[in-house]
Amino acid sequence: MRSALLLVVMTACLVAGLLFYFQWRGGDLVGNGRSLQARDIYLQTYLAAHADELEQPAGSGFTPAPFTIAPGESADAIAANLAASGLLNDTELFLNYLRSSGLDAQLEAGEYIVDPQQTIPEMAAALTESVVREETVRFVEGWRLEQMADYLADNPTANIDATQFLAIVQRQAAFDLTPYSFLAGLPATTTLEGYLFPDTYRVPLDADAVYLVDLMLRTFDRRVTAEMRQGYQTQGLTVHQAVTLAAIVEREAVVATERPIIAGVFYNRLAQGIKLEADPTVQYPLGYQPDTDSWWKSPLWLEDLALDSPYNTYAYAGLPPGPIANPSLSSLEAVAFPTQTDFIFFVADCTAAVSGSHAFSVTYEEHLANVQRCR
Repeated sequence: MRSALLLVVMTACLVAGLLFYFQWRGGDLVGNGRSLQARDIYLQTYLAAHADELEQPAGSGFTPAPFTIAPGESADAIAANLAASGLLNDTELFLNYLRSSGLDAQLEAGEYIVDPQQTIPEMAAALTESVVREETVRFVEGWRLEQMADYLADNPTANIDATQFLAIVQRQAAFDLTPYSFLAGLPATTTLEGYLFPDTYRVPLDADAVYLVDLMLRTFDRRVTAEMRQGYQTQGLTVHQAVTLAAIVEREAVVATERPIIAGVFYNRLAQGIKLEADPTVQYPLGYQPDTDSWWKSPLWLEDLALDSPYNTYAYAGLPPGPIANPSLSSLEAVAFPTQTDFIFFVADCTAAVSGSHAFSVTYEEHLANVQRCR
């Protein structure tokens, strides 16, 4: 009698569940409250009957695998793709759990690593928080535009095309500069040299050259603070002039602590009308050197110093027309807050304990003595 009674109860529950199911599937889920109630009762009944399965691994495999949810993809399509990837065994249970928990509308487009050993509740929750897969781009401080393009060509990253990148930064391809107030008034013939902030960047897999240039310019705008810009103004420089000087400091300085001193030397020379006579300003217009596979010729010869270029600070007084490289934050800060000294000259110091250090001097005679000491 007990067995017969239990069978009757189970049959009644099954029939009720089926009735609720067909009522739900056939009703207006938005406007019919009874259909919504029927759906909820059916889902609760269904999930209660499969409670043990919800605590088991959702798939049969053991290895997490990449999985993509495309924008606008439905829960049914996502469940089918999970099953096709071997990450999910029971699509009906998965979908009914989503509907019961309200997660069917919260699945987020993006890239995931899905573990088939997760339970269905764990998998469903994980698929509501996409993880953007990224790649790394590393630009060295003091590089010129062409070096950055060379790096991108040698290290393919995301969808960034090195040729397109170079065309944009050399102003040979369309790129709207209006969002960047610090570039206001930049002549159309002037490149973006100096403003592509050198840093390590994390970019999404679909990033292109436009995305990267925008990211670098926005980083420059953020890292060059209001205090630094006020410092440039105090020194009598525009942002463009400050970046131009910072690029020279970047290429001249080897020891970071000397950058404010070198900036101070250049300020002293500018104030006294003395040519800057900075080797990097000659190397820049000389350009690529195929014999050494370098963008920076070294050593320079006397005929090089006579090069007729507005960038050549041996031939022309004052600052060159624009930056010769993309300076670091340290060099940009040095130009904003230079060390106040009487130094007018500096030369590499071969006797210094720290490699790359310079010997600084006030008079030309002291400078010649420093030069002779290292010959």
